[in-house]
Amino acid sequence: MTTVVLRDPLRQLAGGQREVEAEGRTVVEVLRALGSARPALAGWILDERGRVREHLAVFVNGERVRPDDPVGPVDRIHVLPSISGGAPGDDRSPLPPDRPRAAGGEPGEVELLVGTRKGLVVLRGPRDGELEVAARAFAGTPVEYAIRDPRTGTYLAAVTSARYGPRVYLADDPTEGWEPSSGPAFPAEADAAVERVWTIEPGEGAGVVYAGVAPAALFRSDDGGRTWALVRGLWDQPARAAWQPGAGGLCLHSVAPWSGDPSRLAVGISAAGVWLTEDGGETWRRGIRGLVARYLPEEAREGAVDLCVHDLQRSPVEPATLYLQFHGGVYRSDDAGETWEEIGGGLPSDFGFPLVVDPRDPARAFVIPLVADEDRVTPEGRVRVYATRDRGATWEPLAQGLPQRDAYLTVLRQAFCHDGRDPLGLYFGATSGEVFGSADGGRSWRTIARRLPPVHSVRAA
Repeated sequence: MTTVVLRDPLRQLAGGQREVEAEGRTVVEVLRALGSARPALAGWILDERGRVREHLAVFVNGERVRPDDPVGPVDRIHVLPSISGGAPGDDRSPLPPDRPRAAGGEPGEVELLVGTRKGLVVLRGPRDGELEVAARAFAGTPVEYAIRDPRTGTYLAAVTSARYGPRVYLADDPTEGWEPSSGPAFPAEADAAVERVWTIEPGEGAGVVYAGVAPAALFRSDDGGRTWALVRGLWDQPARAAWQPGAGGLCLHSVAPWSGDPSRLAVGISAAGVWLTEDGGETWRRGIRGLVARYLPEEAREGAVDLCVHDLQRSPVEPATLYLQFHGGVYRSDDAGETWEEIGGGLPSDFGFPLVVDPRDPARAFVIPLVADEDRVTPEGRVRVYATRDRGATWEPLAQGLPQRDAYLTVLRQAFCHDGRDPLGLYFGATSGEVFGSADGGRSWRTIARRLPPVHSVRAA
């Protein structure tokens, strides 16, 4: 047996043991056996393809080695963070809480989960005032997305460690500690590795949660996000070979369940369009009729498959109604995504990333336009949210309290949300580190957090 010496967080996953033993003739065989014997370590050192993760360094008896180098029973393998591995912080442990939990809070309070380039920030406070940092987790590590499952109260976060890869974490209380799930991770025969978890979305069935990842794939969990399985019907699409990545990579970033029907689902992929299923993911078809890729030469638009969807949202009270922010245009579908109508004519720009649909009114939606793909900032240096109350026939700028001068902000696709209350609370964050909120459906705004790391996502818990 060969000894493997572990540091945190790997040591924590091994039950606190600094040294563990595993059998194999080469370094990678020992590490593979270690993952098999201790499932909590699976996927942390080796990715789904069986390769040592890019930002980990492996040493045997003090010398750096290659994965296929031989080892013997007296050798000691050290798994260390590479100098190129990015953030030095512990990927698992949040900072200690400085106040008791208040999940859900009083009627006039809100809890926001803000995923940033340098960890998760939990904001709490009055809906009509500035919020305070209640906790910070995954310090120094990118958190792409975080939500609270309203059915169970469980918090889920998509975390991308430069050293140990992407993973979904779970918590009962975001101020006390997080535990890693078993993935998502591709099965070995898929010959792929998850690069990033873009989104997590509660499904319609009990315990069902979906995760959208890069390279574009959908994973399903039936136990609230603790274990994950690849949705093979979408992964095995014959058209996949022709899919093209957007600027952010080939990613499945939007999952839109159908309220009350667990068999129906729509997903948005950059840059492969909208995909629909009516049998729980066994079979899929494109829903792209009416989408126009103006970034392509006019003669190449007919029949194009590289369709860059930026965000896709469904009305929970009228599931056949979907809204879509495209790479050039805002669209609405009234037939569950089969066909699309462009509705962005009243906006200052047809480019943007996020959108929000009023959970009680399918005719009401909100977008935050940006200048263009080459200049992804708010037009004219003015921050404005645009609202429609008539399904996109007209748009109204909502800007009271937002910066209106020299404010060239970027708002990413997951960084805009609502809180489901009445009047509707709206919240968005920018890559400049500011978070803005409205407690009156967008009529007035305030800055609710300042000087955070660049914001990836904002969700009301």
